[in-house]
Amino acid sequence: MQRIIEPEWLDELPPDDPQAIASRRDLRRLNRIMGNAATLRQLLDSAPHPPRRIVELGSGDGTLMLRLAQFFSRKWPRVEVILVDRQSAVTNETRRAFETLGWPLQTISADIFDWLKTPASEPADAMFANLFLHHFRAAQLTELFALAARRTHLFAACEPLRAQLPLTFSRLVGLIGCNAVTRHDAVLSVRAGFAGNELSTLWPASNDWQLREQPAQLFTHTFLAKKISCANPHDKILAPDSPRKNFAPPDRP
Repeated sequence: MQRIIEPEWLDELPPDDPQAIASRRDLRRLNRIMGNAATLRQLLDSAPHPPRRIVELGSGDGTLMLRLAQFFSRKWPRVEVILVDRQSAVTNETRRAFETLGWPLQTISADIFDWLKTPASEPADAMFANLFLHHFRAAQLTELFALAARRTHLFAACEPLRAQLPLTFSRLVGLIGCNAVTRHDAVLSVRAGFAGNELSTLWPASNDWQLREQPAQLFTHTFLAKKISCANPHDKILAPDSPRKNFAPPDRP
């Protein structure tokens, strides 16, 4: 299936538009169906040391990051969270939930590329994207990955799996109550999704990184880039293994 990228309606709507609010609610439901929170938990849990800073690119309303924080706060205290998106849709309720967990939250409204090019005082221990990378063409992803590789030790992503089953399901999301925006965008997301090793070929070529890429669950394509030698001398050094080593299937949330 050829990869086709088309503009999605949600990206063009103001954050407070009723249709956008309803579509973000649909996306939370679809994330649960896809099991992306559980998959991302597994990917982030492969970090060589407890992170001090986690960045989400294209964070939307921040609720997925909140679910991850609620899980990891049991063993990772006071992790700084940075949510980066062109339009901030994080509610006060979500902000208070991060405060309750003791995880400092910073939201940044900016173009992802502009933010990644801004000098950072400290790198992120982990950076991830959920249902976000499929918006970009190969040349843009090459640039994004090159910038991210300079600012993090671990990069993880959950994206639509570009295959017939997810495409069929995307045409049926109206049956679970998704609105017109979500019904339109779901099909486009799968057509713009990924398969095989498409993301790995775009990551900077280097022996410093261990790459893993494969489907997860029924509808998700995963990518993980993990730095083998960490900058911090106190960090645990990872032993390299096969770049295509399979993950164990994650538990559903």
